[in-house]
Amino acid sequence: MTYKAEYIWIDGTEPTAKLRSKTKILADGAELPIWGFDGSSTNQAEGHASDCVLKPAFSCPDPIRGGDNVLVLCEVLLTDMTPHSTNTRALLTPIAEQFAEQDSWFGIEQEYTFFKDGRPYGFPVGGFPGPQGPYYCGIGADEVVGRDIVEAHLDACIEAGLKISGINAEVMPGQWEFQIGPASPVEAADHLWMARYLLYRIAEDFGVSATLDPKPAKGDWNGAGAHTNFSTKAMREGYEPIITACEALGEKALEHIKGYGFGIEQRLTGHHETAPWSEFSYGVSNRGASVRIPWQVEVDKKGYIEDRRPNANIDPYVVTRLIVNTCCSALEKAGQV
Repeated sequence: MTYKAEYIWIDGTEPTAKLRSKTKILADGAELPIWGFDGSSTNQAEGHASDCVLKPAFSCPDPIRGGDNVLVLCEVLLTDMTPHSTNTRALLTPIAEQFAEQDSWFGIEQEYTFFKDGRPYGFPVGGFPGPQGPYYCGIGADEVVGRDIVEAHLDACIEAGLKISGINAEVMPGQWEFQIGPASPVEAADHLWMARYLLYRIAEDFGVSATLDPKPAKGDWNGAGAHTNFSTKAMREGYEPIITACEALGEKALEHIKGYGFGIEQRLTGHHETAPWSEFSYGVSNRGASVRIPWQVEVDKKGYIEDRRPNANIDPYVVTRLIVNTCCSALEKAGQV
């Protein structure tokens, strides 16, 4: 007996990395071995020394193939077994371990946009649908498109055991969102990448592409983000650590913006429920701020914060690393752990 293992990795495409995958057939009961690929075809090596290594990092049941088949998310290594320069997971792991006692939780809201025939799914040929308003969490064929793909993706994520916590239609036709978390930094990022793989793969069967473009339609349309909810044990128990975390994010605002996804200035304009990319702010119940403190958090004097700046096309390993490093360092310095 044999089973199929779909090896999945993040490539070296710039400015936004892509997912790649290929299938390995393994004997029943065999453990997942390291494998390799041609890095010169994925923007990760030169042709004269093109071998790169795939090291399994996270695996789950394959809901598409079913049976005993598995999906395998891999880290990319060089042939000397050191992390490849594109391996951002390897940069997150030591930071997550350094601050593990603070027990960071993430919830990431992944927005995305379906495209078909070169335009957002649901947009008429050569024109635009009615202005945004009825589409957010909409119901009915006149307000939403792609629900069959979205439901298939949700079922697949659940079957795979991913920490998916919800879905909803977004403010533009063909635009949707799913949420991953709460989960630890590495787990949240692993599960988000795997959920993205399943989204792309399932949409492929419908002849539709799922894209993470932060501004998929120019003009008076919302962009696509990955609002990132964050808390530590101290933040879940008190309000002062929440303010400390917000202030710390403000002090490192430019560093974070640089790691929050390519094209962020197209989306963070100060309009469409965003703060300008060049200005940092935080506030209670304010979706026009860089960081929102939910109203219930202020009432309860404990909880979490929502960093609204990350783009849909983020590398979640980078975003979770930046937030943990910035906030947990500040909390530690303030003695709020």
